[in-house]
Amino acid sequence: MYDLLSGMRIVEGASFVAGPMGGLYLAQMGAEVIRFDSIGGGLDFGRWPLTKKGSSLYWEGLNKGKKSIALNLSSPEGRELAVALATAPGERGGMFLTNYPVDGFLSYERLVTRRPDLICLRVMGFPDGRPGTDYTVNAAVGVPWMTGEADAPGPVNNMLAGWDLLAGAYASFLLLAAERNRRETGRGREIRVPLSDIAVTGLSNLGELGQVLLSGKDRPRSGNAVFGAFGRDFVTRDGRVMVVAITARQWRALLKTLSLEAPVAALERGLGVDFTADEGARFTHRARLFPIFEPAFAARGTAELQPAFDASGVAWAPYQTLHEAATRDRTLFADNPVLAPITHPSGETYLAAGSAATLPGEARGTPVRAPRIGEHTDDVLANLLGLSGEAIGRLHDAGTVSGPARD
Repeated sequence: MYDLLSGMRIVEGASFVAGPMGGLYLAQMGAEVIRFDSIGGGLDFGRWPLTKKGSSLYWEGLNKGKKSIALNLSSPEGRELAVALATAPGERGGMFLTNYPVDGFLSYERLVTRRPDLICLRVMGFPDGRPGTDYTVNAAVGVPWMTGEADAPGPVNNMLAGWDLLAGAYASFLLLAAERNRRETGRGREIRVPLSDIAVTGLSNLGELGQVLLSGKDRPRSGNAVFGAFGRDFVTRDGRVMVVAITARQWRALLKTLSLEAPVAALERGLGVDFTADEGARFTHRARLFPIFEPAFAARGTAELQPAFDASGVAWAPYQTLHEAATRDRTLFADNPVLAPITHPSGETYLAAGSAATLPGEARGTPVRAPRIGEHTDDVLANLLGLSGEAIGRLHDAGTVSGPARD
């Protein structure tokens, strides 16, 4: 946790990954992020993975450092409170992050009548309002047909929610950009971020869209090989490693470490290519190169390769499961300052991430746990909406709002 955004307030009405991730990034930089939740938890409150007692590790991870007010969103009174929260006054407030539908009680057109300078960032599935997830967007743009081995009989999904993660980061960036513009112009705005457009622009920016349009055909699958460069998984005497040589320096260091300068030079002469100068040639001729490298890796243990690779600047990593990495790789996990053990609303204590950014010379705060549903209901109603204790009590009595459930 850092305090770069101290004094800024974002109201979040969002579920699943991209919207809550955007709020998480802002909270980790010091913004006050107030999310309104349905009483008892919203659509994603019980999503897997779960603790043994059934609490969602997913929800705890995405909502660290935020405040929670619980509303009966099926009632007109509860919806009115959600609108009031999204449009609450304050110079550094008036920013609303949501994935609610374009139309409905949280439409921009309705909200802006209450606060004309409102900034509303709306995460969507597809631009036309259709719902979308990482898996369905990937299917639509063709990524599963580029993933997997060349002889895979059908599409191969990727379990990492990459477009969701990028959309969350982009959402936080856009909110800050819009807030900066509002300070200069006084103007608010609605910003829509469809997950499908994150995918389309990502594929375009990486040249993959241009490749298929100009070639007239899809990119072939290449298994674990890195497209356009030298990189692949190799079996060592005692395990498996991923090795990538993109730069000329990395390529030379890899050859030297494995004592392969002579056979690779002979292959270059036979093919009339220069693998050191031409990164693409290493990929084009990978079927000739890999058989040279495979026995060299198989003859060596990982412990032997590690110091040589690290000293020479080769990009590599051993294959390990997440459990192996989390329990054995102290640099990545146990000794990593971006992580700290905290006790979560589930009652479990485990490592949790703060900001991925490091600000040299500035103290890094300990990650703050996610809230219990409704934990800050009374505080938000009183301090943000200015309601009296009597008014808040009536809302509780009517079932319009709720505090945290008792243990």
